[in-house]
Amino acid sequence: MELEKVTKADKRRYDDACGAALGMEYVGERWALLLMRELLLGPRRFGELRAGLPGISANVLTQRLSGLEAAGIVHRHRLPPPANVQVYELTRWGYESEPVVLALAKWALRSPTHDPSLPFSAVSLMLSLKMLLLPERAGGWQARVAFRFGEDAYVATLADGALHVRRGAGDVEATLSGAPSAFLPVVYGGRPLAMVEAITVEGNRAIAERFTTLFRLPPKVE
Repeated sequence: MELEKVTKADKRRYDDACGAALGMEYVGERWALLLMRELLLGPRRFGELRAGLPGISANVLTQRLSGLEAAGIVHRHRLPPPANVQVYELTRWGYESEPVVLALAKWALRSPTHDPSLPFSAVSLMLSLKMLLLPERAGGWQARVAFRFGEDAYVATLADGALHVRRGAGDVEATLSGAPSAFLPVVYGGRPLAMVEAITVEGNRAIAERFTTLFRLPPKVE
């Protein structure tokens, strides 16, 4: 039995000194990289991770989290009262994967086979805003806009041509609420915010409308 375990483990190794090969040994298992994506904006409970990845089973989720923990990419801890719940969070090294995840996503979006009608999590949307912001459109404009997806909330802060996103609430100038998929035709399809009934706006509508025009999908491969 022990020999069988070793043999199976060896099959997952590439025996290649390249850092890309080692990285694939860590995150090449199905769902592993997407779990890291869901954790890039802060710790999540087990159930929240399943909600963000509706295609994953509880068993596979447990296996992938264990593998990422063993690799030193994820750790679990208990939040202090009043929350007092166990959460999974990226380690400091795990958080360093953000530029890798965003670069891979931006590269893949150039494929003509990309299907925007597939499930799209709140974290995916917020990370895509960071990834696809056009600094030349933002210029020196500064804004703080909140996004609400049911009980999940985020604050996006635009300053100096860069976008910072964090989970939670805060003082903002406008708040947009709706399902993550409702924002795609507005943010990346050029549809006016006023024409999308599935999104509600509170606060300064002019700021909300301008904010949604600052992003663009990369061109498709010809």
